[in-house]
Amino acid sequence: MTKFILRWMINIVAIYAAILIVPGIDLQSGWVSVLWLALIFGLINAFVRPLLNFLTCPLILLTLGLFTLFINTFLFWLTSRVGHAFGIYMLIDGFWSAFLGGLVISIVSVIMTLILKDELKGRKS
Repeated sequence: MTKFILRWMINIVAIYAAILIVPGIDLQSGWVSVLWLALIFGLINAFVRPLLNFLTCPLILLTLGLFTLFINTFLFWLTSRVGHAFGIYMLIDGFWSAFLGGLVISIVSVIMTLILKDELKGRKS
C-alpha cells in the first residue's frame, strides 16, 4: 500500500509540474482535482501502457525508444479525456502541449523515482 501511495504522490507532483510549466495546459477545476487526475493517470499507465508497448514494440525498437514519447503524449491526453468524463476539466490546447506535458511528467517521474527508489523498493536505509 505504501508503494501505491508513493507512486500516486509522484504522479501528483508530476502532473502539477506539467500544469505549471507547460503554457498550453490549463486546469479549470480546483487543485484537488490534481489528486484525481493523478489517480486516473496511474490507472491508465497500469492498464493501457503495457498493451500499447506490446502493440508498438517494433516501432519502439525501430526508433530506439523515441516512440515512447508519443505513447506518453497519448496517455496524458487520454487522462485529460477521462478526467472530462468525471467532471475534472484539464484543457490541453493541442498536440505540442500534450507532448511537452507528457515529457515534463516523464522527467519529473524519473527524478522523483530515483530520489525515492529505496522507499519504493521497501528497504529502509
